[in-house]
Amino acid sequence: MTKAIRFSETGGPAVLRLAQADLGPPGPGEIRLRQTAIAVNFIDTYHRSGLYPVKLPSGLGLEAVGVVEAVGEGVSAFAVGDRAGYCTGPIGAYAEAANLPADRAVKIPDTISDDIAASILMKGMTSEYLLRRTYPVKAGETILFHAAAGGVGQIACQWAKALGATVIGTVGSDAKIALAKSFGCDHVIVSSREDIAARVMEITGGKGVPVSYDGVGKDSFEASIGSLAARGFLVSFGNASGPVPPVSPAVLSPKSLYLTRPGLFAYVGTTEELRASAAALFEVVLSGNVKVGAPAIYALADAAKAHEDLQARRTTGSIILKP
Repeated sequence: MTKAIRFSETGGPAVLRLAQADLGPPGPGEIRLRQTAIAVNFIDTYHRSGLYPVKLPSGLGLEAVGVVEAVGEGVSAFAVGDRAGYCTGPIGAYAEAANLPADRAVKIPDTISDDIAASILMKGMTSEYLLRRTYPVKAGETILFHAAAGGVGQIACQWAKALGATVIGTVGSDAKIALAKSFGCDHVIVSSREDIAARVMEITGGKGVPVSYDGVGKDSFEASIGSLAARGFLVSFGNASGPVPPVSPAVLSPKSLYLTRPGLFAYVGTTEELRASAAALFEVVLSGNVKVGAPAIYALADAAKAHEDLQARRTTGSIILKP
């Protein structure tokens, strides 16, 4: 038996309960991980609320780091005692221990702590595919990144800066301006009191930006459209403010814009892609070009509180749960 967060109905954070769960030995091709740090991501709130449906009753969470306690038949890439992490499920990471396919796990470098590793895997690999594969950022470009002080934003803005870009970041309040600048933003726009598109045009001399990375969703979609240059890319990768309402392709036609809705799972679908993305992330962190602050820490039993604070934007950077 292991302690795990479970929910039997969708809704707000109050539906989350700490319960005892059965966990047998790892099956063929699996490893059992004693989890030391569990990440809280926005996608977890989508599963909990029903925006992204899951079969109920269900566990929650897709990302954690820990120590391999047992290996199933046919596993050669990991041994008992190895430090490992995962960020693409299976769902149920909010738990003291978990079994998972060995080919969906990555080894954690000795020089990266469990807390930091758990706080960067999903957010950092999201940053990797956004900046290097969805729209490959080139040196000399000016880009727009929404929620620059958030978990993905703090990694992506630094990484974009390391790639040679000028970074325009948006934040929700004046209190986050200095934070966004510390993450590499050359210009910071406060979305609660400024016209984002107008400021982007002012900063770029009326040209607009070639790409807007938008994880906010409903509240920033029109601003992203208005900020783009002709033939620009709107990369809508999240729904922090709620899902974007249905959109007619006609809204893209005045500037011949491109709209994409990428997801991490499509970019790390194979073991080779997964581990290459993780390797690129670890490399940029260990180089010092991306610095990651200590995450906010909550007890596993306080997962509901962590969700409340995340959705109320009372936190900056990453959140982890400790069993």
